[in-house]
Amino acid sequence: MARPDTTVGQVLLARLETQAAVLAGLDDAVRADEPDAVHRMRVACRRLRSALQTFRRLVAPGAADELVAELRWLGGVLGRARDREVLTERLAAEARELPAGCGPQRVAAALDRWGEAEYRAIWPEVVAALDSPRRRALGEALAGFLADPPLRRRAARSAVPELSRIAAREQRRTAGRVGAALAAAPDERTRALHEARKAAKRARYAGEAAAPAAGSRAERYAQRMKAVQEVLGEHQDAVVAATALATHAVTGGEPFGYGALYGRQLASAEAARRRLPDVWRRAGKRKLARFG
Repeated sequence: MARPDTTVGQVLLARLETQAAVLAGLDDAVRADEPDAVHRMRVACRRLRSALQTFRRLVAPGAADELVAELRWLGGVLGRARDREVLTERLAAEARELPAGCGPQRVAAALDRWGEAEYRAIWPEVVAALDSPRRRALGEALAGFLADPPLRRRAARSAVPELSRIAAREQRRTAGRVGAALAAAPDERTRALHEARKAAKRARYAGEAAAPAAGSRAERYAQRMKAVQEVLGEHQDAVVAATALATHAVTGGEPFGYGALYGRQLASAEAARRRLPDVWRRAGKRKLARFG
């Protein structure tokens, strides 16, 4: 737990400093394509962007807008490579579990080859982004922001009450999106569930940022929001995988195996939708956001 005189502005700056250091320290690992390096850099971008957006009322109007946009750009470049990697791992692993009559090893091998080719086609974009003046400017802008933080007077408020208010606001935001997703028409459901996932992730990151000051209650909040994010992430991953299979099966040479995998993705997406109300019930309790 933080000292009683810790301010909410100090909590924000500590979060930004930690994640900026992670981001700066990963360039070489990403260039070398070390295991998990792309994922870790992408997460650092997301956490930085989320903190700047979630705590935006502490910052002078417009002072973080360019940083948020540039973090979105870099995270997007990294995401195209990472998403392809995750998709391939998911499909190849599930292919190996198919019944013998579906040609599991042939399907898995074909998917591995396809995924590797897709990843290598995207990879030059990642290296080019890291070597670009835009990436260097982002690092300099982060350093400048932290060296002379453009904080408003409200950033001097006591941390825990403010963190509770922020957590409650993010919880309400997520509740609205989860409710909209559960009520959405079938043709709008996938988009609505994806929006709910993004809201749950931002709420989770708010809890993570609060934890050094607010302790176990903030940790519990983050864990509950992570559970919501994960079930919605499973839905999104299954939908993306099904779409990829429907496209790849045309030229993939193993239509029966791909068809079986496609059916599995639809079942996984449906199972995630069914789990969501119970998972949200635990994360949506108002007392969860009371850290004081």
